[in-house]
Formats: sequence, structure tokens, C-alpha cells
Amino acid sequence: MKKILVLAMVAVVVLAGSLAAAQTAQPKVGDKLFDFTLPVPGERADRNYLGISGWGKTFKVADIKANLVLIEILSMYCPFCQKEAPVVNQLYEAIEKDPAAKGKIKIIGIGAGNSVYEVDVFRKRYNVPFPVFPDPEYDIHKKCGEVRTPFFIAVRLNANGTQDVTYARLGGFGEIPAFLGTLKKSAGL
Repeated sequence: MKKILVLAMVAVVVLAGSLAAAQTAQPKVGDKLFDFTLPVPGERADRNYLGISGWGKTFKVADIKANLVLIEILSMYCPFCQKEAPVVNQLYEAIEKDPAAKGKIKIIGIGAGNSVYEVDVFRKRYNVPFPVFPDPEYDIHKKCGEVRTPFFIAVRLNANGTQDVTYARLGGFGEIPAFLGTLKKSAGL
């Protein structure tokens, strides 16, 4: 009887561990976006860019007025994120200059382990034109499987309120024109 009880306890521990791992798996193409909230930006320009009101304290990715949102998981202390920052800024500019993409594809950053002060320093130092949100307790970072940085997640915002992951990758995204084409296709543009 003791052996059965011990085996049952081991099975429960193994099952619980695998369920926990499944809940925090790295996002992949075809997944629904994990649920999280972000603080409403204090800057009016950021709220306007995202198409959200200044009412309320938080919002969700589904509230952003866009067909597709590219989320960059970054850290101000990550040398790869620092190196990639000018390239992501160039992607932002390419989106804003493309009549089909402007207003329909948006970029946000999430600073894993970074405070408000740290994401502000990152934005200023690298002239980041899009909103970057703090994640000081790694809450969002944990929900996306504790990915290394920079990690990019493209999310299509569907009319029914769901969000489908259309791109998920660690590191750079290659040539901007080709990647913008991929994003436009994912956005249905």
C-alpha cells in the first residue's frame, strides 16, 4: 500500500510539473496570445499611437487599434537588445512610411525585469519611438516562457477578440523589407 501511495505522489508531482511547464511554454506560431495587461502609457503620443484612451489604469493587447502588434521582449541590460534597437527603430519607420501598414501594424516593447525608470532610460538612449512597458517582477516574461532577449512575437488581432501568434523568434528578424512583407501578410494587408 505504501508503494502505491509513493508512486501516486510521484505521478502527481511529475504531472504538476509538466502542466506548469506547458502553461509557461515559449509562444509559437499558431498559439493564442497569453493573457496579460499593461499600464496605460502616461505619454499622450504613446496612447495615440496605440489607439487607446487615457481612461483606466491598464489595457490589453486586444485594445490596441491595429491588425497586428509586434511585441519585443527586451531588457535594457541585454547587449543584443541594445544592438538590435536601431534596427527595430528602422522597422518602425518603414511601417510608418508604408501606406498599407501605417496604423495597422504597431510595435510595443516589454522590458523583462525592467522598472519604469529603466525602460525610460532605454527609450531615451536608443531613441525608441514606440511604447516600451516595464515588467519589473517578470510577470509577462514568465507567461511567455522566460524567453531570452530580444524575443519578437507578432500577434494578429482578430475581429472576435482573439489574438493569434503569427511569428515568434529569438534574435533579429533579418532584412527589414522582407520582414515587413511577412508582417503585412500576417496582418492581412
